[in-house]
Amino acid sequence: MTAETELPPREGMDYDVVIVGAGPAGLAAAIRLKQLNPETSVVVVEKGSEVGAHILSGAVIDPIGLDRLLPEWRADPDRPLKTEVTEDRFYFLGQSGGIRLPNVMMPKLMNNHGNFVGSLGNVCRYLATHAESLGVEIYPGFAAAEVLYGPNGEVTGVATGDMGIGRDGDVKSGFTRGMELRGKYTLFAEGARGSLSKQLIAKFALDQGREPQKYGIGLKELWQIDPAKSKPGLIQHSFGWPLDLKTGGGSFLYHIEDNQVLVGFVVHLNYTNPTLSPFDEFQRFKTHPMIADTFVGGKRLAYGARAITEGGYQSVPKLTFPGGALIGCAAGFVNVPRIKGSHNAILSGILGAEHVTEALVAGHANDELPRLDAAWRNSEIGADLKKVRNVKPLWSKLGTLGGVMLGGLDMWTNQLFGFSFFGTMKHGKPDSQTLKPLSEVTPIVYPKPDGKISFDKLSSVFLSSTNHEEDQPIHLRLKDPSVPIASNLPKYGEPARLYCPAGVYEVVYADEKAKTDPRFVINAQNCVHCKTCDIKDPAQNINWTVPEGGGGPNYPNM
Repeated sequence: MTAETELPPREGMDYDVVIVGAGPAGLAAAIRLKQLNPETSVVVVEKGSEVGAHILSGAVIDPIGLDRLLPEWRADPDRPLKTEVTEDRFYFLGQSGGIRLPNVMMPKLMNNHGNFVGSLGNVCRYLATHAESLGVEIYPGFAAAEVLYGPNGEVTGVATGDMGIGRDGDVKSGFTRGMELRGKYTLFAEGARGSLSKQLIAKFALDQGREPQKYGIGLKELWQIDPAKSKPGLIQHSFGWPLDLKTGGGSFLYHIEDNQVLVGFVVHLNYTNPTLSPFDEFQRFKTHPMIADTFVGGKRLAYGARAITEGGYQSVPKLTFPGGALIGCAAGFVNVPRIKGSHNAILSGILGAEHVTEALVAGHANDELPRLDAAWRNSEIGADLKKVRNVKPLWSKLGTLGGVMLGGLDMWTNQLFGFSFFGTMKHGKPDSQTLKPLSEVTPIVYPKPDGKISFDKLSSVFLSSTNHEEDQPIHLRLKDPSVPIASNLPKYGEPARLYCPAGVYEVVYADEKAKTDPRFVINAQNCVHCKTCDIKDPAQNINWTVPEGGGGPNYPNM
């Protein structure tokens, strides 16, 4: 029996609300639904092996969302955020030094005092405990693999993926059919570039009249450092080196409790040089003279990577469709200059829950939530994103120096006077269309890692605790298997080898020296679920789909 024929029917369960994704948006929506009406039946499905396993963020967290959702959280001895920001530094880095930018130059919205630094994964675990105490059913290890539709094309829920299918498509012993989870409304909180959210955006043309969504890739490590160097509450951000001045991105370095630091690097995915490797830029950043000493005598504990939505105000798709809505980073509520999105994710979850509850009380089901789209733009989320709407397009068009300076001016005029000299700028091309051919660029040569401060991809993936059942269908699917070698390799050097932060993609030659008979190899077991390949591939030939539930990274406190 194959997976395509003679499968038994799925069993199903019915709920008032189905939520896909146990991140901050999904869990906030679940909690708010139960706060508004304890009788509302709510289920949350999460593809990670546990809540928080796939959650990765900086994270300096604006507590506005948590304060709104759980006003008592600060007094809770088990609260997930304990370190408040005490010192905030900004640097522009050159190759051998850097300049600290005066905080007084920064618009007020860039001030991080009053924010907390810590693990967003632990915030999600905290929210899950509250949700379950209210009666929410949460099922980690179950990946939503299919959207269910009713007779009129309305969304009626999701189906989780079958488990126990071999790579050849045949079912194995222990095969388990997926489950149908049917709801009056379904909220999709899958995070950036969610596999089902992407389908819904296309099916319902939710991005019509919007700018293309833009993305970055964020890479992060957790370190235990010398106690003498620990400064809990100190956070610093930088831009500039090692990236050239035409390539957007920057770093963060956050000191938290227990002599630990969170260090990360973001590269905007509209970069043009196909030989750029975001992973290697991150490793090179840590060797900077102003940065490296933090890690001397320390130990790297964890590693991960994740795509980040960066389009902002003008790229948020229509949220609603018959039967549900997008919330959180599935819609793209990240504030790029602040490098923050979790506060807006929580707020969007609250907002979505309130509109769903209103519809349920009125006796509605599987129809469109009519006022949610206008509501987010008129809420704190809209106000937060509108002030910074031109920062990303200015940076993209003018480069780091001109873009950051004019972006700062634009934030000041928005803050002080409520207007922008630039109106609302367009983003232009999607990130998949920005690469230049190899013939037009200077190849970037990266130094070998030293194994002390800088590392290779495979040892890093090991620290992410990534695990997939090896005998399962490859979840990274090529629309045309010939494209990587026939097209991407001669034109771009097959950039998947470099933009992937986990060594998933390789070009292997029969004769390495002569470069004969190249083959494109997909090491799907290494995948950390960052989705960068789905975004950046110049041919849009790679389709990221969910593997078996529970597969992927297992981040402890990232």
